[in-house]
Amino acid sequence: MNEKARPRPLMEVAKLFLKLGCIGFGGPAVHIAMMEEEVVKKKKWISQQHFLDLVGATNLIPGPNSTEMTMHCGHQRDGWKGLIVAGICFILPAVIITGAIAWAYQQYGKLPQVESFIYGIKPAVIAVIFFLMLSLGRKALKSIQLGILGGLAFVLALYGISEIYILFGIGFLGILLSGVRNRQSLSFSPLVLLVSDIGSNNSNLKLFWIFLKVGSILYGSGYVLFAFLDAELVTSGLISKQELTDAIAIGQFTPGPVFSAATFIGWQIAGFQGALLATIGIFLPSFLFVAFLNPLIPVLRKSKMMSAFLDCVSIASVALILVICIEMGTEAITDWRTAFIGLLGFVAAFSFKKLNTAFIILGGGFLGYLLTFI
Repeated sequence: MNEKARPRPLMEVAKLFLKLGCIGFGGPAVHIAMMEEEVVKKKKWISQQHFLDLVGATNLIPGPNSTEMTMHCGHQRDGWKGLIVAGICFILPAVIITGAIAWAYQQYGKLPQVESFIYGIKPAVIAVIFFLMLSLGRKALKSIQLGILGGLAFVLALYGISEIYILFGIGFLGILLSGVRNRQSLSFSPLVLLVSDIGSNNSNLKLFWIFLKVGSILYGSGYVLFAFLDAELVTSGLISKQELTDAIAIGQFTPGPVFSAATFIGWQIAGFQGALLATIGIFLPSFLFVAFLNPLIPVLRKSKMMSAFLDCVSIASVALILVICIEMGTEAITDWRTAFIGLLGFVAAFSFKKLNTAFIILGGGFLGYLLTFI
């Protein structure tokens, strides 16, 4: 009887990440913060230390970090089936919403009016990220040395140094400072796709290849995605600069991964089939990378040298997320209304620790809508 009453692990994975895919507004930083709240604090699927290791390791491979984190968490709960189901369930809501918007955009030529809602969501998201990153930061800060390295990562990120250089640089610097002699090189090499064009007579195959290539080599945020797709699509005349800008905007204000912008772009180029191929192309490499990386992380943690590396990458990852938080904050908090929403969101997160962060974010959007009338 108890066996029947107990929820199946795969169903738990599907429900959780489908929920996060529906309410995960705000980009990778807030997605990871919400996952930490769910899988570490509430459900206790993963220890906080292992969660930090996963965050750090995920930053070392190409692709959408928060989507890859869902796969790691799903694998922790129910193996390879959990990995696949978690990734698909997190991606699916964003793809469906983006596909609907792409159809409407193609029909009417403009985005729906959601600015008042986003006006309040952004500062609420900043508050949630900042509060939840304090929790991760306290766990990652194990020593003065790690604090110094985290501070260095923070400063370098503020100056615009590439995040992948910071992560690997701080990781290897940590090994050196720990006095551990590095006798073997650590390399998580991305699947570098050197062929720039295949099947020039098959536009759908070419579209799939472009997004497969981008998903295989892309590090960074939606802004980096913008630069990659500008080079691949705008310069070749497949889409206009305005369509690309609108695609990234849609990826930002819809829940789930920003990479769902690929669905929008694919639809503009080749309709439903184009949207499907672009979506599969950009997300497929992440499933492969995580499947390869996940079993290695516990092995790395057992090695003193690699353990030092993971500790340093973890603290650097927290520093990078805080820099993203600051950058988002300068754009989101522009007047007394947004400052008020941000402060209220932080107080709510601090005072009601068991409150689902989605309510804070959606509450911020509603409050932002009301305050625009003042």
